[in-house]
Parts: sequence; structure tokens; C-alpha cells
Amino acid sequence: LGVAPRDRVVMQLPNGAAFVLVYFALARIGAIPVMALRSHRQAELRHFLNASGATAYVIGDRAGSFDFRTMADALRAEGSPLRHVIVAGEPLPGQHALADLLRDGDIDEPPVTVDPAEVGTMLLSGGTTSMSKLIPRTHQDYVLNARLCGGAAGFDERTVFMAILPLGHNYNLASPGILGALTFGGAVVLSPSTDIDSVFATVQRERVTVIAAVVPMIAGWLEADVEQRFDLASLRVVQNGGARLAPELRQRLRERFGVTPQEIYGTAEGLINMTRLDDDDERLLHSSGAPVCDADEIVVVDDDGREVPDGEAGELMTRGPYTIRGYYDAAEKNADAFTEDGFYRMGDIVRRRGRYLYAEGRRKDFVNRGGEKISCEEIEALMLTHPKVKLAALVAMPDPVFGEKACAFVVPHPGETLGLAELIAFLRAQQIAAFKLPERLEIVAELPLSPVGKILKRELREIIAAKLAQEQPR
Repeated sequence: LGVAPRDRVVMQLPNGAAFVLVYFALARIGAIPVMALRSHRQAELRHFLNASGATAYVIGDRAGSFDFRTMADALRAEGSPLRHVIVAGEPLPGQHALADLLRDGDIDEPPVTVDPAEVGTMLLSGGTTSMSKLIPRTHQDYVLNARLCGGAAGFDERTVFMAILPLGHNYNLASPGILGALTFGGAVVLSPSTDIDSVFATVQRERVTVIAAVVPMIAGWLEADVEQRFDLASLRVVQNGGARLAPELRQRLRERFGVTPQEIYGTAEGLINMTRLDDDDERLLHSSGAPVCDADEIVVVDDDGREVPDGEAGELMTRGPYTIRGYYDAAEKNADAFTEDGFYRMGDIVRRRGRYLYAEGRRKDFVNRGGEKISCEEIEALMLTHPKVKLAALVAMPDPVFGEKACAFVVPHPGETLGLAELIAFLRAQQIAAFKLPERLEIVAELPLSPVGKILKRELREIIAAKLAQEQPR
């Protein structure tokens, strides 16, 4: 097809062998994979294609009723730089079948020699406040990322790592993910489904030793009593990423599954922190881990950029051997995200105890109630200890007097009912300040989640703001 070294190629594939084959094939010819998630649609893909200048686009054919092939043709018709559409499945006219390319390709063709310092993979930023930015990861920094994370995870040739989250996300790709497992000679099991019974039937059949998950998944597994229905004897570690797993859930995982819970906290832009498998209970159950590299620099600062003492909350900044120096072609964003001396502003509020970090949420993930700041992370962790609560999120809702007040969204356990008065009484018993108590409770069947399991707080804020507007007297 004429895909050349340094050409960008957008990948939007489901978990499966095709993803792994295409990713390593692109690396072998010196092309640059640009990760896209299966949930992304035309607006996001238009942005990725135009921002990266991608000349090729690799997709599956369908996901349920959605047809990626027709979307690809629509994108090509808009005048993007896209020249080739490659389909893992049945292509439309003018598109290429991946199976044909695999059959006709020359497996003996030598790999292209590339500069290790050149960009090897483009990841996507979280995009929680705007369209995702492109994160350029070099060959050398991404190999280091995978190797360090795999080491901290205790991976070796006996590891059987199961990937159930999207492979296009840094957590499941290289932190430690499939690249970490393969780096240490382990095996990888790919699951296209997050269905609980399907996942744990595979764990039992393939003797999976490590599985990477997110908070809503873990809560669902505990609710489903999977340890009573499946043989989990092979499973030794359950990793959690994307958002902090409450100590209560970590303890329940350990007791009921007989595993070590491992917290993975970091960013696709670089810095990864992990709890260690031999950590004491305080670190294992409460912390967000420590940097995987001794050369990672971490600084916690106040609103004026001054470093705060250990134990005090502040914004986390980092600089290190595998943290990027800037987003791709985004000078204005870089000026906001990076300091003049190269530190990346992560936008997270943390407390530091030595090298271990304790994440408290996003810098903006606070409710400002008349000048009193309420940490959503703190109250969510407490709500999750209520026996009737399965999932919980706290967001700011507009208030004409205080500016903002706290609104709790709760998914109760099946068959349970919960009222605001009961929730407040429970939280009061935890001996917290009265201003931190939620002043409204919304009971919901589910929380809106990103493709990698992060709760979409922006959607929750929009929901409650719209409800309040409707409730205003006309």
C-alpha cells in the first residue's frame, strides 16, 4: 500500500489478534500507530485524522448496528489526508481486507531501522474537558514504560495476563498491559467482551494469573459472587487503573478472590505509579503507589507553584525519562500543561508520603461550597463503604447562594433503596465536617462511563444542572 516510515496510521480495532498483528507490523515498517477507541465516532476520528495527518485507517467492520466502514468512507469524502482504509472483516468497495494484506505480505522482509528517539506510538489524552490531544511516545520511552511497569507488576515467563479493557488505552497496552507481559516472556489472553461470566470462564480455562480492571468492573465482580461460581486458583493479582479503588473494595478483593490488589495510577503522558506486591497493608490498601522509575521526579505544589510539605494536598507535577515534553502540534496546550523547566502539570490533587502518592481526585474534581472545598474523592470513598451502595459519584451542582453544593449520584445494590437522610446519617457517623455532606441524592441505575471505565463527571454535572433548571418556578 505504500505506507512508509513515519506515516501515521489510525488504529480503531477491537481486542483481538488483529490489533496485536497490526500494531507490531506498523512498528516493524517504522510507521506510527495512532490509537483510537472503539467508542469514538466521526467527530473524534475527524480530529484524530486531521491532527495526526494519518494516511491510513485500520478498523473492524461492525460493532453491533454501527458500521465503521461507512464512517471511514464518509471521513475520506470530507477531504482528510486518508488514502487507505483497511478492514479486519469484510471491506466495502475501495477498502482493503486485512486478511488479504496478511496473505500477500512478505514476512521475510527485514524491519526498517528507526531512531529510538523518534515517535513510535501516538496515544490520546483523556479528553475529559475538550477533544483529546495526541501524545507522542517515542520508541525508547514506551519500551521503558512497559519494562518498568512489567517489573513492578512482578511479570515473568509464567505470567498469563488477561486484557479486557480497550487495548488502545495506555493502561492496557503498556502500563503494564500486553507489552509489559510480552516483554517479560509472559502470555496474553485477549477478551473482546467484558461480560462477567465470559471473563471468568476465560480466567478459569486459560489459568489467567493477572487481570487489569477498573472500579465499576471490580464492583460488579464482587456483586456477582464470581469466586463462588468459578475456579480462581490461578489468579494472583487484580490490577486497578483509571480511578482510585476504595480501600474497602481492595480489602474485599483480597479476602474473597484470594488475590493481591494492585493500584496503578498515572497518565498516558508518562508517569506511572504502582503499589508493589510486597507493600505493607497501609500502602497496598490506601495508597496510589510510587513511581516505577527511580529517575521519575515528582513535585506536589500549591496554587502558587510552591512545593508543599509531605502529607499536604497539592497538584502533582512530574518530569522523567518516559514523560513527554509536549503534545503533538499543540503549542498553546503545551504552554498550559508544561512548566518552563519541563515539568508536566498532571492536574491531579495528591498527598505525598515519601515516594508514595495518595490521589484525591482531579484539581477541578472539587465542590466549592461558598469557599469551602469538598474533595469528591474523599466523600465517594466514604459512600462506597455504605452496605447499600454499589457505585457512587459526587459532583458540584449550581447554587444561587453558595455557588456550588454537593450532589451524590448513587447506584444501589440490587433490591436496596437509599434515601438522602439515611446517607447523610451514615456519613455523619464517619465524623466528617458538615459542609462536606451531599445536599441532594440522585438514585440511578448506572453511571456514565468512558470507554476505559472512568466516571464521566461532566455528564453528571450537566444532568443535575438541567434538572435544577427544570425545577425552577416559571
